[in-house]
Amino acid sequence: MQIGFHTDAFNSSYWNFEQCLGWAQKNQVEYIECGTIDGVSWIHGLGYQPHLALWEDPLAVRRKMESYGVKFSQVDAAFPLSLPEGATLGVEYILHTIRWAKLAGCSFIDTTDDRNRPAGMTDLEVLAHLKKIYQHIVPVAETYDITINVEPHGYYTTKPDFMEEILSFCDSPSLRMNMDTGNTFIAGQDPVAFLERFRDRTSHVHIKDVSQSLAAQSRGELTGIAVSHCAIGQGVNKENILRCLSLLKETAYSGVLSLECEGQGGPMLEESLSWIREVL
Repeated sequence: MQIGFHTDAFNSSYWNFEQCLGWAQKNQVEYIECGTIDGVSWIHGLGYQPHLALWEDPLAVRRKMESYGVKFSQVDAAFPLSLPEGATLGVEYILHTIRWAKLAGCSFIDTTDDRNRPAGMTDLEVLAHLKKIYQHIVPVAETYDITINVEPHGYYTTKPDFMEEILSFCDSPSLRMNMDTGNTFIAGQDPVAFLERFRDRTSHVHIKDVSQSLAAQSRGELTGIAVSHCAIGQGVNKENILRCLSLLKETAYSGVLSLECEGQGGPMLEESLSWIREVL
């Protein structure tokens, strides 16, 4: 198993992507995950956001990353596809990201749904809507040798039976799951049971703990959290994470464990990195 981190850790520090590369190099972390932006954003353009825009030259980004000794584990194109506009804005966003990722040397793209059931739609209607979307984007991903991952983060994807149906939309090795230990927990699921069910279809993993205060306030009320506001290994999800890592070892998982926590400019992420390295 390899170790990486999501640049979300530095959102609150207003770092840019290259600062994240510098942190990775300093701490000898070989893999990095970031979000993609399809368009322009003032905060990104001014250098205060640790993600990448699709107008940036992917070959130049790849060369820059190589100079730091860092590779992509995944890029995040997690527009909430269950919303009606998932079929328009979401599909185009993902298709643009597929082409960009291929040139940037990234083989995995993260996708998900919205935290709420869309108003005025039944579950059957939403699943039919999602099926059309994935049946459109997965064949394109196959052409580019890209894997589309589905992350448990929303109303449908954090429910195991719905996730099972979503992963069966396409009979393709290019449709897989991105496990998230924190989202499954905060949604009221058992992360270990969730991973047990889908471990053979898991190709990327987010390692995320949950603080005691957040768990007490929001478990079963939320479907996902951006980052944990405690170092990994110091929250109430620690034992679940340890058991998930054991399951991954049994499964001979050799992919990336992408750490997701509030970086606080680095220190909290460094604590998380130290803990996961000791565990491994």
